[in-house]
Amino acid sequence: MSDMTARRYPTDITVHTQSRVVEIAFDDGQRFRLPFEFLRVFSPSAEVRGHGPGQEILQTGKRQVGVVSLESVGHYAIQPQFSDGHSSGIYTWDYLYELGQTQEQRWNHYLEQLQQAGASRD
Repeated sequence: MSDMTARRYPTDITVHTQSRVVEIAFDDGQRFRLPFEFLRVFSPSAEVRGHGPGQEILQTGKRQVGVVSLESVGHYAIQPQFSDGHSSGIYTWDYLYELGQTQEQRWNHYLEQLQQAGASRD
């Protein structure tokens, strides 16, 4: 496999409830700190993403969302239960890695979308 298609596997996942962050370390040495709000806003579920391009649903009011539990799904993903009741997102290792690598760009785009919609994180 080339480096572009290499599978990444987590070596450590820690839920920091006080700072509201999931810290995930991967086998290539990368380590990401993904805030609960960020994970909730970018849930891979159909409830958030819709069923196709252009059907995404802007998530608002998620600043204080918590992670109630984090379940493993086979050997390929995790499924968080969020304090707002959302629990249908299955986050594969590849998706978590991608979120970590694109966190700043995704977050800035999200903030722009909120502003354009006149919506709030609160």
